[in-house]
Amino acid sequence: MSSVVRIERVFKEYLLGEQTVRALNDITLAIEPGVFLAISGPSGSGKTTLLNLIGCIDRPSSGDIYINEQNVSHKSPNELADLRARSIGFIFQTFNLLPVLSAAENVEYPLLRRKDLSAADRKRRVEYFLGIVGLGQYANNRPNQLSGGQRQRVAIARALAVEPAIVLADEPTANLDQTTGIEILELMKKINEHLGTTFIFSTHDQKVIDHANRLIKVEDGSIKAFGIRTPTSDWLITRVEPLAIQATEHCYQ
Repeated sequence: MSSVVRIERVFKEYLLGEQTVRALNDITLAIEPGVFLAISGPSGSGKTTLLNLIGCIDRPSSGDIYINEQNVSHKSPNELADLRARSIGFIFQTFNLLPVLSAAENVEYPLLRRKDLSAADRKRRVEYFLGIVGLGQYANNRPNQLSGGQRQRVAIARALAVEPAIVLADEPTANLDQTTGIEILELMKKINEHLGTTFIFSTHDQKVIDHANRLIKVEDGSIKAFGIRTPTSDWLITRVEPLAIQATEHCYQ
């Protein structure tokens, strides 16, 4: 099976003053389509950096990243923006909705750079995905007229509207109460199963891990363990020392 994401010998370093800080250290993994994957680890472990690299928001210092078998490591900013507009949806813990736009307009916003979509096409997508997240009747409401859970549902609809291969979610339950957080996770899980969309989470929330069927544990910029879970089995964890291997099913056989 081809990988939706493949990462090969990736390092990421930042300059902090005069000091070089290594955020990711020799990451190699592959992620198969359709998984519900949690990248877990403590604050500062590198999980958000890894998510940003997968999302083409940042670039590796060295190594290669492939999205749908296309090497994105050396693409221009415009090429990466076009890739994100067509292949990657984003869900953030702070929702990142534009306050002056309605729910429908927020969902439509990432579609506006798509020259292949007519106004009618955009309208159909907005209505469809707001319906999927159960907010069709709130299409004209602005974010300040919605609850936290409703705002996160708008963010999910916005991420799905580009019909991405991958949805990336950075701590999507962090600003939600426990009941609403579970409702949002169950909604995303149903979407994952119904549409086959790959979901990748950066999280330290046990609720997210409990809903996942794949797990990557990151500490100090390195992958420490992979996990796989099927509907009929509990977690099977593979420890990784000292180097990471591929995060696909054959790792666990």
